[in-house]
Amino acid sequence: MLRGRAVPQTTTDQRLLDDRGKSDWVHADPWRVLRIQAEFVEGFGLLAELPKAVSVFGSARTKPGTPEYELAVDIGARLHEAGYAVITGGGPGIMEAANKGCDENGGLSVGLGIELPFEQKLNDHIDIGLEFRYFFVRKTMFVKYSQAFVVLPGGFGTLDELFEAITLVQTKKITRFPIVLVGTEFWGGLLDWVKQTMLPSAKISPEDMDLIHLTDDPDEVVRVIVDAHLEAERRIQEEAAVAEAAATGVSGT
Repeated sequence: MLRGRAVPQTTTDQRLLDDRGKSDWVHADPWRVLRIQAEFVEGFGLLAELPKAVSVFGSARTKPGTPEYELAVDIGARLHEAGYAVITGGGPGIMEAANKGCDENGGLSVGLGIELPFEQKLNDHIDIGLEFRYFFVRKTMFVKYSQAFVVLPGGFGTLDELFEAITLVQTKKITRFPIVLVGTEFWGGLLDWVKQTMLPSAKISPEDMDLIHLTDDPDEVVRVIVDAHLEAERRIQEEAAVAEAAATGVSGT
């Protein structure tokens, strides 16, 4: 409701159709809401038919030919062999390596990029790619379309993605799924701090430590993910059988 001086001097239609004046309106919050909505719609539409997939995170600064880069290539290839598409942030470094390993072995390779102040284009090993303006929209796509997270050494962005995933699983905002850290030397100190500082001070529960699996072995990375999904399918089948038996018992009485 608008009264008195709050009543605008022009109509909504007039402001919409009039192409004169400043273009500041495209940067106003209501317009940003539409842009955010458009990013969600575009992401959901592009990825809706994606098969089961694993997101691989890690540093964009990792150079080709380094042990970490080659490990990510290997993991990308093994994930494809296990029947998963590979999703990354679409950039260079670890992201490029995981996409490369999947792509060069005939797998479906996905890149979800982000608009940054410095130039960073999607890498050349991506079959399906999309670049986002907003980090939180991009994060939603990672979580919605992944069945597991694999996290190699990285910086603040990698830590952000890791701890958001752990928080969502811990708080049961999403179905529990595997989170695998790769690199015992790199991640070991962080996990030691969590065990020695956060856990004794009751900032987390003992069972929260089970949300993370740490390894250096690419075979183990894939095995942890596959075993977790087989166990989840077994539980679903058991629950369905119990529900069916209960329904049969009720109808029989």
